[in-house]
Amino acid sequence: MKNWKIYSYLLLTYVVMQIGSVYLSKFVIGYLQSKPDLTELQATYHGLAWSLFIVNTIAAIIFLLLLVPNKKFMNVFKGKKSTIGMTILWGFIGFFLAMAGQMIAGIIEQAMGITVGSKNTEILGDIARMSSIIILPMVLFAPFLEELIFRRVIFGGIYLKTNFWIATIVSAVVFAAVHNEFQHLLMYMMPAFAFAFVYYKTKRILAPMLAHLLMNGFVTIMQLNLDKIQKYLQQFEDMKQTFIIFFN
Repeated sequence: MKNWKIYSYLLLTYVVMQIGSVYLSKFVIGYLQSKPDLTELQATYHGLAWSLFIVNTIAAIIFLLLLVPNKKFMNVFKGKKSTIGMTILWGFIGFFLAMAGQMIAGIIEQAMGITVGSKNTEILGDIARMSSIIILPMVLFAPFLEELIFRRVIFGGIYLKTNFWIATIVSAVVFAAVHNEFQHLLMYMMPAFAFAFVYYKTKRILAPMLAHLLMNGFVTIMQLNLDKIQKYLQQFEDMKQTFIIFFN
């Protein structure tokens, strides 16, 4: 299959997935709201979670059906690809780079007077606490689908026509824009830069996928344990105050 056709089918699948999840969630939420044992909030969260799981699963299957018979499509860069071991190592490096980038972005946003924290992440965390099935789309499917779209299709396509920097900036801006939190544009762009870098470095899409998976997994764990973390922080603050009073 011609590369431009694969580009088109992947992008079309991704767009249909985004739109389809909206309509499917309305149907599933409506069905669950008819169940007397569920509150309106529970029906909404379970409906959103299962809708995302279903559309992401279907999209992942379509992506595999398109890519497995067309393995040459994944060849973007010249030169030898990194070994699997080095690719995994760079995946971990990409995770730390992405997290460091988000910390820097958070400091910059705070200095600009922007409220720190993503509303999307907070909502997804609330849903995950009630309906754990959403963890699969968040941690597994999102890195797989998004890295193929934003790194292979957008970054890779632009890189073949221009250069690394143009491809990185454009793909990062699009990646940030799609998440629909323009006040946190920098917060989304920083990980995108890290993912593009490890993709370019290893010449394997597995590296940014792994980095993305680790980042989403880390954020999900933090969200699910937010109450415990806040409790520990409060205990630490109390201990610090006690220490100060004791030695003064």
